[in-house]
Amino acid sequence: MEDTINILLTDDHLLVRNGIKSLLEEDASLHVIGEASNGQEALDLAKELQPDLLIIDVRMPVMDGIEAVGHLKKYAPNTKAIVLSMHDSEEYILKSIQAGASGYLLKDTGKPEFIKAINTVYKGGKYFSGDISNVIVSNYLQNSSTSQPKEKAPAPKQTHGLTKKELEILSQILSGRTNTEISDNLGKSKRTIETHRFNLMKKLNVKNLIELSSKARELGFS
Repeated sequence: MEDTINILLTDDHLLVRNGIKSLLEEDASLHVIGEASNGQEALDLAKELQPDLLIIDVRMPVMDGIEAVGHLKKYAPNTKAIVLSMHDSEEYILKSIQAGASGYLLKDTGKPEFIKAINTVYKGGKYFSGDISNVIVSNYLQNSSTSQPKEKAPAPKQTHGLTKKELEILSQILSGRTNTEISDNLGKSKRTIETHRFNLMKKLNVKNLIELSSKARELGFS
């Protein structure tokens, strides 16, 4: 029998909360056990209810979502947080991660990805939607390059089983481009790019863009 995932939902707009709650509870394994309209209410309810997940908006009165995520462990040590926002700015994304969020999704995320994110975070993983992952990787690469001596990276001596097309796509991923942008640049369909991307990540034995970025540096691809 599938586990029931207990969720605390936080958004300052009642209609938004109602919509998200209805969407989530179409899945029998998801149960919204509490609702809050600001970050402080979320923390107080988290302490009382000890939910599995806190799904929280960023901009709210009294206390915003990022600040609430930063205090969450003091109130509910085992509760994981997913930030659900309409904002895809680098500042909000990175601050949410630094505060301890295990996921960041945009409010226009489709239901299948939303449910996938919830299950991934519940099981101890991290989940950031595609364009958001590119922001994280770009920031990671920028920080890595500024923290190390400016030396020209040696060209990789081997392809590690990647095809020429996969290497080309890897280069564009590491430049922070989305699947759509890569598709436009190479004149290929988005589905084709997604297939190549899946294959190269499988060959390099990585699960997400952060691991891909680290592996690429380790192998001399970046």
